[in-house]
Amino acid sequence: MDGSGRYKLRNVEDDRLSNLPDDLIHKILYDASIKHVMATSVLSTRWRFLWASTPYLNFSTEEFPNLPEFSKFVNHVLSQRNNLLPVFSVKLTFSEMVSEEFVKRIMDYGFSHNVQQLAVTLLPEEKVITDFPLSLINSKSLKHLTLNGRNYCCAHDRITSTWELPALTTLHLNNVILFCYDTTSLFSKCVNLKNLTLSDCYVGGRGIGICHSQLSDLTLINLECDCYNVVAPQLKNLTLRNYNVSPRICAPGLASLIIQQRYSCELISKDGFPALDKADMNMLYPLKSNASKILAQIQLLHNVKFLTLNLEIIQCLSSCVELISHQPCPFANLKSLKIYPQDAYWFDDPKNKVTISTQVINYFLDSSPSTTFTVISNKCFNYNED
Repeated sequence: MDGSGRYKLRNVEDDRLSNLPDDLIHKILYDASIKHVMATSVLSTRWRFLWASTPYLNFSTEEFPNLPEFSKFVNHVLSQRNNLLPVFSVKLTFSEMVSEEFVKRIMDYGFSHNVQQLAVTLLPEEKVITDFPLSLINSKSLKHLTLNGRNYCCAHDRITSTWELPALTTLHLNNVILFCYDTTSLFSKCVNLKNLTLSDCYVGGRGIGICHSQLSDLTLINLECDCYNVVAPQLKNLTLRNYNVSPRICAPGLASLIIQQRYSCELISKDGFPALDKADMNMLYPLKSNASKILAQIQLLHNVKFLTLNLEIIQCLSSCVELISHQPCPFANLKSLKIYPQDAYWFDDPKNKVTISTQVINYFLDSSPSTTFTVISNKCFNYNED
C-alpha cells in the first residue's frame, strides 16, 4: 500500500472515532488526564472544543514542571470549560505542596457542578501536602470518595460529627489520620453509606463508631485506634486485618467474614452471626497461651457453612486438645472445611513435619458428616489419632 493509501486508511479510522457521540468519546477518555484530553483539540475542528464538555476532570501535578504552571493550567480549564454541564468525577493527584485555598477552589467547582465521584491521591514525595482537612469536602451530590494519603495524611480536628455527605455510598480512606473530638459519630450523617474501607488509618479521640443502617461492605485494615464498635444490621461482608483492639460487632445479617491477624484475634458479637455463609480466619503466629481465646473466637462462627482456617490455628488447637475434649461440635451447618498453611514454604519443607490432632478435625466435622474436608498442602502432615 502506498503512502496515499495509508493516509486514507488513517482518515477513515479517525472519522469513525470522530463520528461517535460526545458522551461515548468522553467515556473512552475517562482515565486520561485533562491535559491529554485537551491535546486532542488539534486533531480536527470536531475535536477542538470537545474537551470543554468532558464530565471527567483529572488533574495531576506530575505533568507539570512546577506548581505555577500547574495552577495556570487548572485555572484555564475551570474558566474555559462549559459551565452549564455537570461534572461526574474529579481526580486530584499531588506530588508537591499545594495550598488549601487552591484545593478548595477545584473541589468547590466540582461540588457546584454536582460531582458524583472524587478521588484525591497524595504521592510519596518529600514536599507533598501533608495536611488535608476533610472539612473541605462538603457535597450533597457526592456518591464515591477516595482519599489516598502519604504516610498518614493529617485530617485535623476540624472534622466533626457534622461532616455531612448525604448521597455518599462508597468511602475509601487510606493512610489518613482521623483526629477530632468525637470520631464516634464521624460518619453518622453519611446516611446512605454502603461501602466503607479504612486502610492504614489512625483514629484519635475516643475511638470510632461505625453505625449505619445501610452499610453492606466494611473493610478495616491496619486500623489504629483505642476502640471501635460496629452496628450495621445490613452488613453482609466484613474484612478485618491486623487490628490492635477487639472490635465489637453487631451485624446479624453478616454473610462473609475475613479475619487476618498476626498473633491472636478477638471478635465480640452478641448474636453469633446467624446468617454467616463464609468465614476465613488467618493467624500467622497463634500462641498456645491464647488457644482458649482462639477457640472462643471460632465458636462464634458456629453457623458458618464454608469455613477456612490456616494450618497454624489447627496446630495451636492440637497442642491443647483438652479444650475441646468434652465439648460437642457446634458446626451443625458446616458444608466445607478448608485448611491451608500460611507459611507454605516452611510447611512444605520435609524437615518441618507438623502433627495435627484428628480430635480437633472431628470437632469441626462431627455434626455435619457430609462436610467436605480439604487440606490445601499435605506433603508433610502427620495426623495424630488421639
